[in-house]
Amino acid sequence: MTHPFKPRTTHAELGEGCFDTVKAAAFPRTILRHRHQRAAASVGLEGLTDEEWIGHFGRFEPLPGSFPEPLALRYHGHQFQAYNPDLGDGRGFLFAQLEDLRDGRLMDLGTKGSGRTPWSRGGDGRLTLKGGVREVLATAMLEALGVNTSRSLSLIETGEALQRGDEPSPTRSSVLVRLSHSHVRIGSFQRLGYLGDESALAALLDHAVRHYYPALWHDGDDGRAAQFLGAVSEKVARTGARWIAAGFVHGVLNTDNINITGESFDYGPWRFLPSYDPAFTAAYFDQWGSMPSASSPMCWPGT
Repeated sequence: MTHPFKPRTTHAELGEGCFDTVKAAAFPRTILRHRHQRAAASVGLEGLTDEEWIGHFGRFEPLPGSFPEPLALRYHGHQFQAYNPDLGDGRGFLFAQLEDLRDGRLMDLGTKGSGRTPWSRGGDGRLTLKGGVREVLATAMLEALGVNTSRSLSLIETGEALQRGDEPSPTRSSVLVRLSHSHVRIGSFQRLGYLGDESALAALLDHAVRHYYPALWHDGDDGRAAQFLGAVSEKVARTGARWIAAGFVHGVLNTDNINITGESFDYGPWRFLPSYDPAFTAAYFDQWGSMPSASSPMCWPGT
């Protein structure tokens, strides 16, 4: 069957210094648990059969015309007020890029739980099924409330028994595919600044402005960086304000988890609160050392 999606490989323009080509894990099982058909239709993938869907988003057979191999992105970040230069996609990768059929925007298909990469730092590169379901719930709720968020395109159970220290183990495994507008992070710029690579930093700025803020593009670079910084700051501030209005608390709001389009993503620990509490921090455990129940005042269990 011919599908109307429009593939892209735009991120490859940045060169191999910004990513590592990797291979997905080979999973013992691939059971489709969630398929966001409306999101798929926005990029021309709604006509995939379930078998084709699992082939692309469970076994990661390349989408024709996009990347022949996935890209694990490199970045740094401030994590809980400390700078961490040892970061990158540790259990995910950029699988493919394509166009939004409605407005031509560049869209990314990124993963969570797709296997080990050079940035796994001793982790197993996997995602629990519980964690995948919680991300599906978080994105669905935020999308319904009008928050600029990634969408959980696909969740596939993968048939492995995972050991985790923060929930009963062994626990079931999964792989998630997100649909979002960008995976270029604030931490992507921090990394190149930390390395002192001014030419790569300028190239990343040009790339970001051309593809994500084209209204700022003009011949010559006079003022472009300052205008870009202002535009990104406004986008991020708007998302933060919408979180507050929605009663949402993101538990890992670090610069490796903030992208330049201000799009909310990476839902590990999170909560929806019944009332505004500026002192509350979402965490994996409540104050008694266990996960809150669905009936607790925190409403939605995260992680």
